[in-house]
Amino acid sequence: MQKTPISKEGWEALRTELNFLLDVERPRVVDEVAFAAAQGDRSENAEYIYGKRRLREIDRRIRFVSKRIDSVVVVEGPPPGQGEIRFGARVELRQDSGKTMTVRIVGEDEIDPSSGRISLKSPIGKALIGRKAGERIEVPTPRGAVVWIVSALDYGE
Repeated sequence: MQKTPISKEGWEALRTELNFLLDVERPRVVDEVAFAAAQGDRSENAEYIYGKRRLREIDRRIRFVSKRIDSVVVVEGPPPGQGEIRFGARVELRQDSGKTMTVRIVGEDEIDPSSGRISLKSPIGKALIGRKAGERIEVPTPRGAVVWIVSALDYGE
């Protein structure tokens, strides 16, 4: 099985979520379900029914996050040969029209387009990998290819 790259911050976020679900959220919901079950008839007990549903959702999320943690590899620090765009790079792009965009290449679990965090498997991520500052890239989109120029590249926070 091929491991998916993730930053240290992304891995810590997954661990924090898992710990919260296991140590805080699940025990709280188990207590709520036990209290609701003690109330009597469970067939019409909305708190019990909702609590059991919520417990299944939590257990599903715990399984998912646990599997994700097992399937990732933490990538720390800048890669060798920092002149090329690799995982973790912050890249400033511009178009001939003057439009600019700054993106950071991250793993699948860290995607947040509103803050410029894009997957290395996205079309623009794929187009950027291995490129250098000053190069032109062509990104396929549903409306046709878009051309960007890599104007800056760094690996700092």
